[in-house]
Amino acid sequence: VLISHDDHVDNLDTEGRRFALDAPRILTNPGAAGRLGTSAQGLAPWESVQLHASDGRRAVTVQAVPAVHGPADGDRDAGGNVTCETTGFVLTGDGLPTIYLSGDNASLEAVADIAARSGPIDVAVLFAGAARVPGRQHERLLTLNSAWAAAAAEVLRAKLVIPAHIDGWAHVTEGVDDIRRAFEDAGISEVLGLAALGHWTVPPTPTSG
Repeated sequence: VLISHDDHVDNLDTEGRRFALDAPRILTNPGAAGRLGTSAQGLAPWESVQLHASDGRRAVTVQAVPAVHGPADGDRDAGGNVTCETTGFVLTGDGLPTIYLSGDNASLEAVADIAARSGPIDVAVLFAGAARVPGRQHERLLTLNSAWAAAAAEVLRAKLVIPAHIDGWAHVTEGVDDIRRAFEDAGISEVLGLAALGHWTVPPTPTSG
């Protein structure tokens, strides 16, 4: 199980926590690993681990990548993290699409670093929704807004973008229509993968090289 951070219930709720703690292995940020028990392994940005299939024939590499949960000049916790410690992930493997999971990230600079070091990306799961919370970070963005999500997609050269974190919570201020409009405005609506909850999205053919 991959967990970007465990501090907020919209990211790891009670049922999600129960599911994660039943899993044989959790990959997360170092601080969360200390709270989630012996099955959790903390990865600092750019650290990676390899997970092998049960038959030993195929492996997936999971790399932790930077995520900034708020504005660049935002209030920081005791560890120096904006809002709280969080992480994204990039998943790679032979014959598999390269997948980026942003976690709660509001930084296009972080996205550019990831594109430079881990790209090109086949599938980008971007936590968008323009999350804002009264009394936190002066109500500035805690996740990507729709326009920034479209910009991130272009920087990543993603073949498929799956927006997450765009409904179901009061602090999410932009939804599906905003995402669709932003990608249309950017001229990249063909990469946007919108699917109803509980429905599958088929990834593209892996990037070669």
